[in-house]
Amino acid sequence: MIFQVKNGGFSYDSRRVLDNINFDLSDGEILCVLGSNGVGKTTLLKCMMGLQKWNHGETLIDGKNISQIPQKEFWKKIAYVPQAKNSAFSFSALDMVTMGRSAHLGTFSQPTKDDEKKALEAMEVCGIIWLKDKLCTQMSGGELQMVLIARALTVNPQMLVLDEPESNLDFKNQLVILNIIEKLAREKNISAIVNTHFPAHAMKIGTKALILNKNAPPIFGKTGEVINEENMKKTFSVQVHISEFDFDEHHYKSVTPLYVVGA
Repeated sequence: MIFQVKNGGFSYDSRRVLDNINFDLSDGEILCVLGSNGVGKTTLLKCMMGLQKWNHGETLIDGKNISQIPQKEFWKKIAYVPQAKNSAFSFSALDMVTMGRSAHLGTFSQPTKDDEKKALEAMEVCGIIWLKDKLCTQMSGGELQMVLIARALTVNPQMLVLDEPESNLDFKNQLVILNIIEKLAREKNISAIVNTHFPAHAMKIGTKALILNKNAPPIFGKTGEVINEENMKKTFSVQVHISEFDFDEHHYKSVTPLYVVGA
């Protein structure tokens, strides 16, 4: 599947939020979206999925405008994973994940044993079978985020859309979430679009990157070419140093913030 946005633009009343957004993503690729607070990252996700309408431009799947794709078919291809917030519902993890099968159910249908089996398989992929009986109201942010990713996987999507999946998580759980996204792309050929505040995370898992700027055109391309010291300075008004090193037979890139430009 090829997912594309062409000439995407969106405004709230007279305030332009997004303009000239262009990118494409193929199976197994990970696109990381970066930008300062309020630049329109979440709005981008909503527009590209049709939850808000572009003022101009379009979203295409395999060359077809998504407005021409039936909603049920669309949500079998694309799975949205929102930011994990404390759940007000006392569902078990297994019940919450099983609810993800709704795209395959009729209006008045109840989940079947097969739906529960697929939910358990999704939890196995995410390594959270041990959570299946735990109530969502008793989970940490990292646990709940993994449950939401497993729920998204129950529809066997071709692409995941994740809004800041590693935000508000501790060091370990950030890595757990990143590793799951990378594993799904590598082993299941599932593409992903990930909003993130962390350039280092984008360099760790992203094959492509899109930088949104308030007063400059968006920048899209290969992650290693897009995320550089000059672009980080222009985007975040922060001077950074990007370094590379090898450890335990793996190659890593690190982004160190040095100082606020103009402070």
